[in-house]
Amino acid sequence: MSLSEDDLRAAIAREMPGVRADLERLVRIPGIAFDGFDHSQVERSAEAVAELLRGCKLDVQIVRGGGQPAVIGRRPAPPGAPTVLLYAHHDVQPAGDPALWDSEPFEPVERDGRLYGRGAADDKAGVMAHVAALRAFGDQLPVGIVLFIEGEEEYGSDSLDELLQTYKEELRSDVIVIADSGNWDIGVPALTTSLRGLVNCFVEVSTLRSAVHSGMFGGTVPDALTVLSRLITTLHDEQGEVAIDGLVGREGATVDYPEERLRHEAGVLDGVKLIGSGRLTDRIWTKPSLSVLGIDAPRTGEASNALVPRAKAKLSVRLAPGDDPDAAYAAIRSHLEKYVPWGAHVEVTLESLGAPCVIDATGPAHDAARAAFTTAWDGVAPVDMGVGGSIPFIATFQELFPQAAILVTGVEDPYAAAHGPNESLHLGEFERVCLAEALLLRNVAGLDR
Repeated sequence: MSLSEDDLRAAIAREMPGVRADLERLVRIPGIAFDGFDHSQVERSAEAVAELLRGCKLDVQIVRGGGQPAVIGRRPAPPGAPTVLLYAHHDVQPAGDPALWDSEPFEPVERDGRLYGRGAADDKAGVMAHVAALRAFGDQLPVGIVLFIEGEEEYGSDSLDELLQTYKEELRSDVIVIADSGNWDIGVPALTTSLRGLVNCFVEVSTLRSAVHSGMFGGTVPDALTVLSRLITTLHDEQGEVAIDGLVGREGATVDYPEERLRHEAGVLDGVKLIGSGRLTDRIWTKPSLSVLGIDAPRTGEASNALVPRAKAKLSVRLAPGDDPDAAYAAIRSHLEKYVPWGAHVEVTLESLGAPCVIDATGPAHDAARAAFTTAWDGVAPVDMGVGGSIPFIATFQELFPQAAILVTGVEDPYAAAHGPNESLHLGEFERVCLAEALLLRNVAGLDR
């Protein structure tokens, strides 16, 4: 007999103290997949996740595709029922400067209804939302379940394609829930229907074989830092629109995003103007953006009176849905080579590519999700929203499992500060997320296959 809405509400409420305790245990594990960090902690994190899934009576294996460990847990479907794949990741971003945190990054602390700690929102809460839904059903799970908990998402998911290919049959499912996005606002759920792609690259300019005296040669020889600065200014027009020919951009977002809210959520200083043109949601969801993430050049406290012979910058370009990463990188490289001033030497090297994606958010599975979210948020229907960030592997899921409905959900809200200092999870919203996922599984079980 299937559990009713009231049954699931009561079950989620019953399970939340244990779910929170297990979330806090996960947050205490600094599982960072980046080079230079202790990867035994990623192993420890994978083992902790595996233990949680075994507690839900899943068959569990820890797998690798040449990188950090992922966890797969499986429980077969009842006769005639569909199978749902639940994705999240257990690795986290580095904490950065501890002085910027109001509490220890890997010691969870509650303040004003939010749980603070690295990974509390992104994405260990995603892992625990899946666990909460399974615990709510106990032995009465109405669908087949495959949990796929990745271990290097924050580091670029380099081995994910190999894992998906290797375990394709084990992961095959009718519905895929990717819990690594967010909701529109506190009190307003969302389904993510588009994500931008990504090109990260380096541009290095050179003007001299080595540094020379700035007094003796300044005024005739261009220094590399000035060259790089002038080259960077060609990347945007006067409005701040990306000025690289060949990049795709489009309009079409319909959600209203007030400027005051964006400025508050981003922490924009008074007097600083926003860049770009058109609707704010178009600018951050469906048009390209370009940011300079870092520059290699002499530090001001160490700079001598010498012309800088070479300088290097890291550029990050977010691609609009519908763009092609390879074509976009070619356009970026062509622009940099064309506009480098004064005949300076320029070298462009690629760091990483990520495909954008558009999700067809129609059909029975999405209807089931919208109904679940509306119920969990007490009558507030979910918003269809885009995301300016990138989850490139969604395109891989779309390619490998073309018949599966893909739902992109998440636990974050606009104040979660994922990737930044003082990352946090709104505990009230987290309980709604857990209830929504349990209701989703129940609703999917009733769909005609």
